[in-house]
Amino acid sequence: MSSNLRNFTKRVAKKERAQPAARRKVGLLEKHKDYVLRAKDFHRKEATIKQLRRKAEERNPDEFYFGMEKARTADGVHVQRSTEANKYSQDELRLMKTQDVNYLTLKAQAESKKVERMQQSLHLIGAPTSNQHVVFVDDEKEAQRFDPARHFDTAPELLDRSYNRPRLARLANAQAVSGGAAAATAVARLEKKRAGSYRELLQRQQRQQKLGSLAQQMAYDKQLTGKGRKRKLRPEEAGGQSDVFRWKAERKR
Repeated sequence: MSSNLRNFTKRVAKKERAQPAARRKVGLLEKHKDYVLRAKDFHRKEATIKQLRRKAEERNPDEFYFGMEKARTADGVHVQRSTEANKYSQDELRLMKTQDVNYLTLKAQAESKKVERMQQSLHLIGAPTSNQHVVFVDDEKEAQRFDPARHFDTAPELLDRSYNRPRLARLANAQAVSGGAAAATAVARLEKKRAGSYRELLQRQQRQQKLGSLAQQMAYDKQLTGKGRKRKLRPEEAGGQSDVFRWKAERKR
């Protein structure tokens, strides 16, 4: 019961002392937790320097090992070799390349599904198409008096659009809500949104193509590291293509 009452009682909010006005130029006032972190960092660096100094004092001037023959220094600083012997076997390298190819293939398939969903949602809006909207009338006089804007109940500037063509009532409602904004503003907003959707679709298609080509190249490199005797064909033998190999036929058991 007492614990519940303690939760309902008003507690005093403890505030930390701020930096005095005369010392605001030096920054925020350091708290105890800040001092602890700074002290630990200082002592860690101090211990590292002490250990390095001890190693330098106890170094044997006659010390030698064969790695020193290929070691180099630049301005008194030891430079490590940028290339080292491969510590993985050929089977391990092929396994890693297989995993990379599978990952890239999975990503390419995911991008392909996203592109397909975007194409279905956009319905290729604005794309050139041979479909036409045919309106039948009774005679030639009615065809001459035919008004497309009145028939479709839309603005004349929207007749050339085969998608998202709002009616006059909807445009009037949009003007009333927006405080008398012109219909061209709504059309421009829709055009901007459509252009952004198609730009994203194009980027995803390019990403899908890059992932697919990269996966094919890595799969090709993995095949080259496989077993079997092969030789590289000359450009005239490969029809002008480069990096074409031919494996020697082997009898399988």
